[in-house]
Amino acid sequence: MNGDESARLISSLPLALIVISPQLRIELVNPAAEQLLGQSTRRLRDRALAEVLRFDDSGLADRLGRDAQVVARDAGMTVIGRGKLRLDVTMTPLLDRPGAHLLTLRDAGAIEGLGEDGSDSGAQALRAPEILAHEIKNPLAGIRGAAQLLARKVGAEDRALTTLIADEVDRIAKLIDQMQSLSRKSAEPVAPCNLHQAIRRASAVLGAAGGPPLVIEEEFDPSLPQVLGNADGLVQVLLNLITNARDAGEGSNGARIVVRTRFASGLQLNARGRGRPVPLPIELRVSDNGPGVDPALREHIFDPFVTSKKSGQGLGLALVRRLVRDMDGRIAHERDETAGWTHFRVHLPVARIAGKAAA
Repeated sequence: MNGDESARLISSLPLALIVISPQLRIELVNPAAEQLLGQSTRRLRDRALAEVLRFDDSGLADRLGRDAQVVARDAGMTVIGRGKLRLDVTMTPLLDRPGAHLLTLRDAGAIEGLGEDGSDSGAQALRAPEILAHEIKNPLAGIRGAAQLLARKVGAEDRALTTLIADEVDRIAKLIDQMQSLSRKSAEPVAPCNLHQAIRRASAVLGAAGGPPLVIEEEFDPSLPQVLGNADGLVQVLLNLITNARDAGEGSNGARIVVRTRFASGLQLNARGRGRPVPLPIELRVSDNGPGVDPALREHIFDPFVTSKKSGQGLGLALVRRLVRDMDGRIAHERDETAGWTHFRVHLPVARIAGKAAA
């Protein structure tokens, strides 16, 4: 992505974003940041950050500009010209520019909590810019066409791979449409889904991607009924969670990934607009024995732009949470330090047909 595209991307997001130079001077702000700070880009550019924002916590101010990611909830600060504000703050190093950072500011009072009412504080940040859709979908169409041509020339034993390529292109294109639609209040349609088929499809996609063999230990309950969800959304959720589990164990001996399904009766979600709690008796758990998420980030891993990966963008888990919530589900993260395992648990409702659970 070139500089012009980056500038357009930043301008299109509703979050207040500021690009900070290695000298902690403001290089670029988007319209949301102009509004929050009460000053124009022309007046803000090349000013020292400390001349515009003053943090109440001196320790937080000292951490800004370092290579580590900074995440602060409900931080008190003074915005010059506006007075005291309470803001949620993230500061992330820019991978392609050593020393430069992306600063994200959000009004803490305006953000919905992460309670079980189905609200999603990160939805705004996940609204994919229209400018990217055209640039991504065009090459995808070319890939799909090439896969269809290749399918005519290969033997039957290889045709399954070309079909997988075409199917994945369709799924990615649909995902782009879905990300663009995140600005709408309505969720993607749900229907009865076979959870185990979604797991196996995600495993097949990752296995066909190349690299070291991916070994997933399955602990499935074959008696589980179908869940009420979105099939493509479930595959995307699994791709993200399994990929994260694989990356967590990269380079270590004895790395393991376990995917488990089971009944977990008693859990329910107070979904907005339902008027009654939604039971979530089906549990999908993706576990790995890697080192786990940095403790400083664990409370924020589902927030946009929060990541512990050097090459990560911090949108994967935020999208996962949105997809799960669109299915009236719930996702949680936990770390078992004693056993050395990280668990991501997804709880989903049962698909019911004529008052009975779907088989």
